[in-house]
Amino acid sequence: MPTQKTPRKTARKTNPVADYILPPGKALVLRTCKADMSSNSEYANGFRWPKSGLVKCDDWQPTKECGHGLHGLLWGEGAGNLLNWDVDAVWLIVEIDPTTAIDLDGKIKFPSGVVVYCGTRETAPKWLSEHGGAGRAIASGTATAGYGGTATAGDSGTATAGYSGTATAGYGGTAKTGEIGIIVCRWWDVNKERYRLAVGYVGEDGIKANTFYRANESGKLVEVPNAARGHGENALASVYEGPHPMTRASGPDERTTR
Repeated sequence: MPTQKTPRKTARKTNPVADYILPPGKALVLRTCKADMSSNSEYANGFRWPKSGLVKCDDWQPTKECGHGLHGLLWGEGAGNLLNWDVDAVWLIVEIDPTTAIDLDGKIKFPSGVVVYCGTRETAPKWLSEHGGAGRAIASGTATAGYGGTATAGDSGTATAGYSGTATAGYGGTAKTGEIGIIVCRWWDVNKERYRLAVGYVGEDGIKANTFYRANESGKLVEVPNAARGHGENALASVYEGPHPMTRASGPDERTTR
């Protein structure tokens, strides 16, 4: 009599990205690389980031100055001009121990981490929002709030709020809100070399409900056609003229060194 074979159990395949759960006590960092995974900065000495897994700085120094560490934006918040906005740039999400991070005013540096996501400027902010970053002003992210709510998006992000809501967008971002709502957009004052806020109230000074606005180089809220909305420097071309933080020359203190 032939021997009956026992069916082989097939292991359930898992997707590390889709199944990711942030461990207790950990935090996520958003950063960018060139298409070849090299660091954005010329001061990185050829350092290349992995697309996944452990990454470590071999010359780590816990000093409150740029350099000697890995750099990025904690929870995607901070100086969006430090990111690489090229179309082929790679956007990474890195899991870190926040107790080892050092605040560098707009970015952080840390000794090591684990790359848990590798994507684009469209996908990475969304993934970060879905894995612990919801409600934060993530660079290039999208924030939406309903009736009376508050939606806050980071640099080059999109914020949408409902009736009587407040929509706030970072530098280069767009914002819209419903009736009797408030629009707030950040802009760069070239003369004073500082960020300022442009505030508009629906129903006043020509500000319309359910219409996207962005602050121009003079701090005035201007209506943004649907075709002009987007991410990065190309989306800013029709609104900004001359130098601004996202295109200014970078140095060791302005672009992440690793």
